[in-house]
Parts: sequence; structure tokens; C-alpha cells
Amino acid sequence: MDAFFASVEEQKRPHLVGKPIAVGSPIIEGVGRGVVSTANYKARGYGIHSAMPIMTAWRLSEEARKQGKDEVVFLPVDFALYNKVSAHVLEIIKKYAALVEQASVDEFYYDLSSAGSFAKAKAICKKIKAEIKAVEKVTCSVGIGPNKLIAKIAAGIKKPDGLLVVEGKQSREFLNPLDIRELPGIGPKTAEIFYKQGINKVGDLLAFSREQLKDLMGKHGESIFQKARGIDDSPITEFHEVKSIGGQTTLNENTKNPIVVYDIFKKLSDGVFASFSNGGFSGFKGIAVTVRFADFQTQSSSKSFKEPLGVRDPSTSLRTGRKIFELEALRLLLPYLDLQKNPKSKPIRLVGIRIEKIVP
Repeated sequence: MDAFFASVEEQKRPHLVGKPIAVGSPIIEGVGRGVVSTANYKARGYGIHSAMPIMTAWRLSEEARKQGKDEVVFLPVDFALYNKVSAHVLEIIKKYAALVEQASVDEFYYDLSSAGSFAKAKAICKKIKAEIKAVEKVTCSVGIGPNKLIAKIAAGIKKPDGLLVVEGKQSREFLNPLDIRELPGIGPKTAEIFYKQGINKVGDLLAFSREQLKDLMGKHGESIFQKARGIDDSPITEFHEVKSIGGQTTLNENTKNPIVVYDIFKKLSDGVFASFSNGGFSGFKGIAVTVRFADFQTQSSSKSFKEPLGVRDPSTSLRTGRKIFELEALRLLLPYLDLQKNPKSKPIRLVGIRIEKIVP
């Protein structure tokens, strides 16, 4: 999906169409907290991107405003809305493909090998794109390739609203001129190691043997060796085993007030447990709490249980599991509100909670 969160917000608020939008946190009187989740393409033209601190994005918006450009509209995230649209997109794709993997809220893999040819697959993808646009009023970019790796890269190359076909015999020719950052798994730090050696393009990686890449990058070297050659045999997996469910919230302002922190933490933990309860899982055997202080130091605490909590049966065990969850989560949080784990009495910036070791 193209700039998914921002695109959905534009459809929710038609008056914002054509405006630069950054989803993540509202800016109130020049002050915002957290990071950008998604920026639409007009905001990206200002240099704003995902994971950027919201205040950095706001400063870029101010620079653009002084140049006579539109100010960026900063919006809070609305995960319930995005998940709803994502579910509709999944339904549309499933009308055309029997095997679909939802990689994230805005990314899907699907198998069209039964179409028999790349040309027929392209025709089907055009129908999918058209129906998503007609029904949800948002656009997507599609990559068609012999495997998931090529398809994913092809989709990214043609954003927004693009469609690119890379047949198997074209894979090497397609990959070689691309920057190494286009390969999934090569992030800024890994890329920097290669850049320093004059390795800038995917084709440059072909000069390395499998052993050389392993010596340079460890186990990750094997993966890079395969990807640089367009090799990927990972299957489309329709169902993923969920191992944890969690969430975190950046407070509106740094605080040492335990009542304020707990009130936010309670709402957050209620939402996390509701997600667990609605997921149809059998139970869980771990809880973890995260706290980030005003100086951005982040600490976590966790607890494991021998027997799973929240087991679904005709008894009241799910209710009992929730009570234990709430009690243990509070026990993990409290030391950060006093001198035990916060000896300098630092204000708290963020709190998070996670249910772990989920039993399918």
C-alpha cells in the first residue's frame, strides 16, 4: 500500500487531499512527541520520513512554510481504522488469489502461479489495483516476480500506484544496477560497511564469494549472497504464529506523577489484553514492561509463568488470567515510579507493555 496511514487519513478527511500529511502525533502549539509513522509523498518531498522524530518533521514543515509551501498536517495514528481498511484489502486480494500472506498491515504477498504466465498475472494484478482504488479510495503498488524477494523490490521501485513485472530470466538484470539498500536486510549500518569498500550497487556484491561474505557479515553473509543473485525460496505463509502482543505510548509530557503514568499504563494494558482475548489464543506465559525516561534511557522488566494464564475453557480462567496479568504488570511498573529502578527520580516519557510466550 502507498503511504498507507496517510492515504487512509486523506479519504477520511477529504479536505486534506493534496496537503502534506505526517501521521504519528499531533503538533500542539509547536510541540509534539514521538515519531512519524507514515508521511505522504508530498510531505516526503520536504524530507520527512517514517521513524523521524516528530519535532524534526515539524521543523522541516516550518522551513517549507517560510518558503511559501503548504504546512504539514500532523495527525495521531488511528490503528482501528487502518486495520479495518487493511482487512478489506485482504478480502479483495483473496478474491483473485487462493494463497495470500499478510506481511504487515500494509503489505501482502500472494501466489498467482496458477495463472500460468506473467502476462496473465499482470492482468489479475491490474484488477486488484483497480478494485482497491474503487472500494477503498487508496492506491497500492504491485511487483510481480518469480519469488517474494523480487516481487517485493519491484513493488517498491514503482511507488506510488505502480505495477512492475520482473520475469525470472530478468532478475539479475533488474537487481544489478540497484543500490544495495534496496535488498531487504541491508540497513544503514550494513550498507555503510559495503560503501566504505566501494560496494554501492547490488551487482558489485557479485564479486564476493559466499565464504567472503560470511567472513565479512557472519551468518547474514549467506543471506546477502543469495539475495544479490535473486535467489529466494521462502514460501508464502498464510498464517504466522503470534508470539507476543504489545503496545507502547509516549506521554503527552514527561512526568513523575505516578497517577498520570498509571492511568495511561492501565488503558494501554487493557487494550493489549483485549487484543489477546480477541485473538482466540490458548494462553500466555510471560509479561514484559518497558519504560523510557526523559533522557531517552529505556529499561525493561519481565516475568515468566510456569503454567499459561488466560487459558480458554468453560471456567473463569480467562477472567482470573486477566487479574493476574494486571497485578503482575503493575508490580513490574512500580519500581520505575520510585527509587528502586529510578534512583535519580527521572521523569517518564514512554510506557509499554507486552504479553509474551503466547500459546497458539
